[in-house]
Amino acid sequence: MEQLKWLLDAAIPDGPNCLLETVLRNRPLQRIVIVGGGSAGWITAAPLARMLCRPDQPDQHCEVTLVESADIGTVGVGEATLPTVRFFNQMLGIDEADFVRKTRASFKLGIKFRDWGCKGNRFFHGFGGFGPAIHNRPLWAYWLRMRALDPGLPSYEEWSVATVMARQQRFVPPQPGEPSPANGFDYAFHFDASLYAAYLREYALRHGAQRVDGTITRVETRPQDGFVKTLHLSDGRCIEGDLFIDCSGFRALLIDGAMQSPYEDWSRWLPCDRALAVPCERTDPMTPFTTSTAQSAGWQWRIPLQHRTGNGLVYCSSYLDAAEAERTLLGHLDGKPLDEPRAQRFVTGRRRKGWVRNVVAIGLSSGFLEPLESTSLHLIMDAVGRLMALLPDLDFEPTLADEFNRQMAYRYESVRDFIILHYTLGERRDSEFWRYCADMPIPDGLAHQIELFRKTGRVAILEPEGFAEPSWVSILLGLGIIPERCDPYVDLVDMPQIRSHLSGVRDAIARTVAAMPSHSSVLERLSPAI
Repeated sequence: MEQLKWLLDAAIPDGPNCLLETVLRNRPLQRIVIVGGGSAGWITAAPLARMLCRPDQPDQHCEVTLVESADIGTVGVGEATLPTVRFFNQMLGIDEADFVRKTRASFKLGIKFRDWGCKGNRFFHGFGGFGPAIHNRPLWAYWLRMRALDPGLPSYEEWSVATVMARQQRFVPPQPGEPSPANGFDYAFHFDASLYAAYLREYALRHGAQRVDGTITRVETRPQDGFVKTLHLSDGRCIEGDLFIDCSGFRALLIDGAMQSPYEDWSRWLPCDRALAVPCERTDPMTPFTTSTAQSAGWQWRIPLQHRTGNGLVYCSSYLDAAEAERTLLGHLDGKPLDEPRAQRFVTGRRRKGWVRNVVAIGLSSGFLEPLESTSLHLIMDAVGRLMALLPDLDFEPTLADEFNRQMAYRYESVRDFIILHYTLGERRDSEFWRYCADMPIPDGLAHQIELFRKTGRVAILEPEGFAEPSWVSILLGLGIIPERCDPYVDLVDMPQIRSHLSGVRDAIARTVAAMPSHSSVLERLSPAI
């Protein structure tokens, strides 16, 4: 997340900088064409338009054109996010209150997990850490030592500010200043994905992007090098460009159809291949978290918005038929359904190369990882930030594509392993699906991470820009993995000091959260109509 913030900060300067001007003194791109709208297309268009559309400076101006068809729908089920979206909006200069009103958003402090690991299990993946460290060792490591001596010690979650806030359904943005529980957490949003796409569409058009409504019938490539040259539309129009960004979703019109980049199938590790989504009437109180409930052959989500609640079931068709899946989904709603369930098929995995010649795939065209940890929009924004940092000129130096592909491979594999972690741990054996998940071989890197924590209480972060240590600890402990040994440095601290520190931090968190307003009251102030 910090890497995305840095990339966007560098790529969208408030004024000229030497890096940007050096690129523009080369053979700059003159036409960037984005294929496909929806969230991926307009998330891509917005920062590119802000950075490159300069009609008042013709020698530095680059056209940014998005081609989408009103006849082709978008997936549009992604309503839960990670804190990345806040950084992205901030870099675009978007006012948060205006964004919350217009996308019917609510705030998200993390994810509540139910029945994962074993039936009846409950745990929370909160955004943020577990309080201040002692002698450069994380607080949760001292909690482990205390727990070994006192099995009645409260759950480690009592030291997560975001988790305590979520339980009490309170919210206020982090308060800047000295370190305290008031700024010891992070947050994201739930929002209507179609409204967010429309919000960014208006932003991109206002900053100089152009929109073309049309259906692409043919992609013309240059015979000498295979680069995409022209998009031919059904009404006879032609769209030419230098760089083409494929946001066409699962169709992968350019990266698959024109560039034929192979797709790497990860379904042996992530076997769910179907999803059903349906909105229902909003119910109060409006919780500031996503809920993920494990079912017999997958899991169900609940995402609260201002005007409705989003629901869905992700499942494996090898263990559950469509009719039973629909019954499962509709049978676990907490409000009246507002539509018929919409079905979606998918294969988890990624393109081996997301950048081929002058085509860059972003969004579903580049890969798909199920929405268990709300990573879809995060991966889009991450890819956009990396593309902007590696933006080519007309020479399309191949090493830029190589570096983009290297970075995105690590990003996808890191997220993949974090999601696999949820399935492979725990004691559920009550269905064929869960027995498969318990017995399936997992990637070597993930196996090492699990065993390192199980044996020593250490967390290995193989991708520094991926999920951080507190997130891994939340899932590992939440699924019942208690290390066999503690960090020996923790033993160097006197027990009274540990006890006093843990008690003081917990009390400070409790007092701070108790003084916060309710989540609902904050939303009512921002959106009086709710």
